[in-house]
Amino acid sequence: MAKRILIVDDAAFMRMMIKDILSKNGYEVVGEAENGAKAIEKYNELTPDLIIMDITMPEVDGIQAVKEIKKINGDAKIIMCSAMGQQAMVIESIQAGAKDFIVKPFQAERVLEAIKKVLG
Repeated sequence: MAKRILIVDDAAFMRMMIKDILSKNGYEVVGEAENGAKAIEKYNELTPDLIIMDITMPEVDGIQAVKEIKKINGDAKIIMCSAMGQQAMVIESIQAGAKDFIVKPFQAERVLEAIKKVLG
């Protein structure tokens, strides 16, 4: 059965790029969210196998969303997306419970490698 993934990014074209990589490789994108608040809502509603989450977003950022989702489910699997030079934020999100991170601009191989690593 295809692994179910939730994509969270405030940029629609980024979500589209990730969705494209995932669907071409047999993953099912069950939902999308444009900020951390929506991500928490969608996580509750959809219980995906994995979340790919942007760090910098309006309203509730990725780090805050990771903390909230981890409270709901300590086993939630989350991969962070960061722009270049966001090292401190990447470290903070890993400490908050994210399992891995990918850097923009995305390379399909790296996205898939991270997903395989996190989903096992």
